[in-house]
Amino acid sequence: MAEALPEELLTGGATRPAGFLADGVFCGIKELDPAIEKRDVGCLVSERPATVAGVFTNNRVKAAPVLVDQERLQRGVTRGIVYCSGNANACTGDQGMANALEMTSLLADQVGVTADDILVCSTGVIGQQLPMAKVRDGISRLAPAKERHNEAATAMMTTDAWPKEAAAQFEANGVTYAVGGMAKGAAMIHPNMATMLVYLTTDAPVARDYLHRALVRAVDDSFHMISVDGDSSTNDTVLVLANGAAGGPEISGGPAGEALTGALRTVAVHLAREIVRNAEGATKMFGVAVRGAASVAAARIVGRSVASSSLVKTAFLGSDPNWGRIMCAAGYSGVEFDPNKASLWLEDILLFHNGTPADFDEDAASALLDRKETMFTLDLAAGDASATAWGCDLTTEYVIFNSDYRT
Repeated sequence: MAEALPEELLTGGATRPAGFLADGVFCGIKELDPAIEKRDVGCLVSERPATVAGVFTNNRVKAAPVLVDQERLQRGVTRGIVYCSGNANACTGDQGMANALEMTSLLADQVGVTADDILVCSTGVIGQQLPMAKVRDGISRLAPAKERHNEAATAMMTTDAWPKEAAAQFEANGVTYAVGGMAKGAAMIHPNMATMLVYLTTDAPVARDYLHRALVRAVDDSFHMISVDGDSSTNDTVLVLANGAAGGPEISGGPAGEALTGALRTVAVHLAREIVRNAEGATKMFGVAVRGAASVAAARIVGRSVASSSLVKTAFLGSDPNWGRIMCAAGYSGVEFDPNKASLWLEDILLFHNGTPADFDEDAASALLDRKETMFTLDLAAGDASATAWGCDLTTEYVIFNSDYRT
């Protein structure tokens, strides 16, 4: 089970904002384990046209749903998303593209809109055609409703251990708005997207260009700052839908825009951290707070380099305070800084200062690394910018699981 939401977050997931409905059912793409309630096809629907923006994988090998969505996002509006898990519909040629388009047509018929109004996502095994007879049956049984957000979040899951949902609210122009979201992801997680699907929603009216900028800012601080295993996927998609159902003037910047971006970031960071917490085989999570960088971009690069390091991850697995691996990963990040001015802490334990090892209690440091979550702070002493990245331990369970993922 996921841990309780932090106080600044709300329940309700992607349907917390007004005018959003969702559902998820089991259709048989995945093998059914009677001991586990599985779902593998789902939808998120807006009751009114919604402004939409998206961020996608940088992988040159893109799944059919990604190509469909990138084309349809040019329209700037959508009425919803249909998706499936257990099959990525990637490297599937013309038939895969036809299947992705058919999925949008099926949901469109269900909710009474045109196929072009619907986006599509898939996640799972690459290189296999979708079992469309099963998919058709599943989509025909979807009954989107506000209270079905958890079922919808469950339908996104592949190797995830729990559904990931969060919501927040913000005030702008005298109106209280909600932001909601759901996500999946447990492996093939690496900066610049990962094998994740994320759907964010808001009932605020937002200008299309500003919505895209707000999404990019939120993603840069969240989904681009996590690493599980160094692999990026063919299907990575983060979408945000703003339907304006709560009313008020259109948000296009200023204090209202900052409030929106802040709420989006709050939800996105929580979902990103949940992805790392739930990583395949992982037993614990660590953060890398980089400060004193020459720029935010530099801080992000260093943080991601440390969080992505296999040697850092394995030291973390063994609760070994081998801080030299962190400094090494920062050093090969490509960011210029003077190691003779840098300092490193594990929580409140100073490990390294001004180019010299600190005298610290290794047993106390190892005890901190035994915790479910730990934070390192790296001060580069090169400026005043900062950023935080998150990673997890790399375990034998991860290797075993992925050695027979299909078999």
